[in-house]
Amino acid sequence: MNYKWITLSNTTIGTLMASLDRNIILIALPTIASDLHTSFFTLMWIVLVYWLVTAAVLLNFGRLSDMFGRVKLYNVGFALFTFGSGLCSISQTGEQLVLFRIIQALGAAFLFSNSAAIITDTFQENERAKALGLNQMSIVVGSVVGLVFGGFLTSYLGWRSIFWVNIPIGIFATIWSYAKLKELGTIRKEKIDWVGNATFAAGLFLILLGVTFGAFRIISLFEISLFIIGGVSLLIFFVFIEKKVPRPMFDLALFKIRIFTGGNIAIFLNALARGAFTLIMSFYLQGPSMKLNALDAGTYLIPVSVALATFAPLSGWLYDKYKLRILAPLGLLVSGIGFFILTTIGVTASFHWLVTPLLLVGAGMGIFASPNRASIMTSVPTYRRGVSASISTTFVMTGNAFSIGFVFLIMTNFISLHAVEQLFSGSFGASSVIIYKPIVDKFLSSIHFIFFVSGVMMLVSIIPSVIRWK
Repeated sequence: MNYKWITLSNTTIGTLMASLDRNIILIALPTIASDLHTSFFTLMWIVLVYWLVTAAVLLNFGRLSDMFGRVKLYNVGFALFTFGSGLCSISQTGEQLVLFRIIQALGAAFLFSNSAAIITDTFQENERAKALGLNQMSIVVGSVVGLVFGGFLTSYLGWRSIFWVNIPIGIFATIWSYAKLKELGTIRKEKIDWVGNATFAAGLFLILLGVTFGAFRIISLFEISLFIIGGVSLLIFFVFIEKKVPRPMFDLALFKIRIFTGGNIAIFLNALARGAFTLIMSFYLQGPSMKLNALDAGTYLIPVSVALATFAPLSGWLYDKYKLRILAPLGLLVSGIGFFILTTIGVTASFHWLVTPLLLVGAGMGIFASPNRASIMTSVPTYRRGVSASISTTFVMTGNAFSIGFVFLIMTNFISLHAVEQLFSGSFGASSVIIYKPIVDKFLSSIHFIFFVSGVMMLVSIIPSVIRWK
């Protein structure tokens, strides 16, 4: 097999597995709660800790990869992710599962931070967008397919099986990557910027912690402010450090490149708009009005992944061949239209009604992702591709984590956190739509508002996507 296709196949398996485990656990949460007797707050941290840790360390890992080898650390990530999956499958308490998800997230961060850089090193510029499109497609497809796959496994084999499947695939892919992948990127032996690493990770983590704690009403407004102010202060200190140290972790000069900066702003706004999309749809489809089981709820979301799987490689091919700058903003517009249609969703919705908006949301994601990521990666020097890929994925992970926090913040302003927990767990009972109609109506209003905000964010993200080109 041609080496470039070996590279694409292996890195796509890596990103698919890492993205699959972000959402596959959503469908299994009620079963995990029943089996491990854990609280709703702990359940949400089982989800959120994966996003938080990955977002906090991605940039650090990308920088280390530029210094010590992208393939080498990518291999470490595969092994670590597989080991973490095995530990998750034997968790005896919710707290243990949170801890083992951290190990999984560290492995995923190595995979995410290096896959795009390895592909960029391997493929020529006229094939790069298509290859990155296929790789990026696996991220979103994995997130959506994870719901269907997770529902199936949980229903027939139990929740632990969602982690079992990672072990044989992970062992095979780790050995394969170690044996076949070659280091083609430019490696620069530089001193590690330990202070920069620490201040960036701590600052980002504190901000995300403040937002999520605030969403769950765990701490007071004053304490939330302290978390966020502390995090922002550390990030400001981080920028100051990076300007002073001779070998900074974060190459601030990259943001002087208009294509790089505009593309990453668009990525962040896009992630902020759609980060909690599958979580919201899971709430809605398994809630007291639709009452679908886990497998059927996941099946309803198949149009998103079908559309993305179709349009991501097509968009990448068109960008490679014609360098069409209109593709990225067009994708954002298409997704925005899909979100605005979803603002009219009723108490119940048929699969046929949902197909159109879900296809639009998925198609827009696919049209946007490939050209945008290709333009970002091509705009930077070859020896900064590792950190460039990590910056972009950090924006994605950060946007997704903020999105989940903001969604719960919005929901709990419409209905109580206790009611949200009941809606999610299905504990309202068979006659819930009649007895709890006011709560169901408020829940639906919160969903309408969330999708409206998502649509607006998609339109706003068109601006940096367009003006970055001279």
